[in-house]
Amino acid sequence: MNRLRVGLLGCGGIAARHAGAIESLSEQMQLVACCGRDTTRTETFANRFGTLAYSSLQHMLDSARLDLLIVALPPFAHAGQVEAAAQAGVHLLVEKPIALDMERAEAMVAAAGASKVVAACGFMYRFGDAVRRWDDITAAGEAGRIGLFTGHFHCNALHADWWRERGKSGGQMVEQLIHIVDLVRHQLGEPKCVYARAGNFFHREVTAYDSDDVSAMLLGYDDGRLGVLNATNGAVPGQWNKGWQLIAERMTARFTGWNSALLTRTAPAESSERIDTETDVFVRQLADVAEAIQQRRAPSVPLADGARTLRIALAARRSAERHREISL
Repeated sequence: MNRLRVGLLGCGGIAARHAGAIESLSEQMQLVACCGRDTTRTETFANRFGTLAYSSLQHMLDSARLDLLIVALPPFAHAGQVEAAAQAGVHLLVEKPIALDMERAEAMVAAAGASKVVAACGFMYRFGDAVRRWDDITAAGEAGRIGLFTGHFHCNALHADWWRERGKSGGQMVEQLIHIVDLVRHQLGEPKCVYARAGNFFHREVTAYDSDDVSAMLLGYDDGRLGVLNATNGAVPGQWNKGWQLIAERMTARFTGWNSALLTRTAPAESSERIDTETDVFVRQLADVAEAIQQRRAPSVPLADGARTLRIALAARRSAERHREISL
């Protein structure tokens, strides 16, 4: 079978991770084009990965004969590119958050559905070995019902200029903590309400930094289950501390990453299983998308999940603004 022809829209750090994943899957696909607004940066990226540089998405769609487009744009830069690619019959992998409002997110999902292309969202945490092992255990009913999910995303960096501006990134809850929000959805389903508080505590003196840098949210379910998440950009500099824990009737799971976890059976007898691997989740995610295209099936993480998880994160932001619970 011919290798998939892949294009990249956006040429930043995440795009480089995807380009590396494409190289790892060279028997299945090849990077044939990249596109960005900064001509110099785009050409440097193209030279690094041995591909063609474009400054116009439409030109790339017209001439590069793409099978798959990976959209690695900052959230504020989404302005119909996903819809255009879908209408051209090009399959999609879109980085999170897929938009900054639900109108744009739903337009993307609708365009992909109407064109019947494979459309995935870049929630790569779900492809980790530890996450998948827990998925298998819960699917088999071994853990029992999950009653509590707690999680955090702690870092300390100025990030890109656009990231610091809430109007461009959506804020830390929307741009970073959304990964953990997606895991709550994945494990517990759709919450019924959210209550959140957020503020800019650590960066008040930094020019043009108005994003939240400390936040917490409580996700509620009608049957009593809870999700409790927090985030900060005021923790240890240079470290990315992300973790989550699930408490179920017969098991607990403590994750220190997508590939690392301690799973403890609490009933009928206590026993533990430790998982610690180095699987590249970007490679596994992209392999899943390629397989979905070849088999004409839905990807493991469809673009619609990007919209559903965004809805929760945006509701949490509204809750923090209004200091009240938001029904979902």
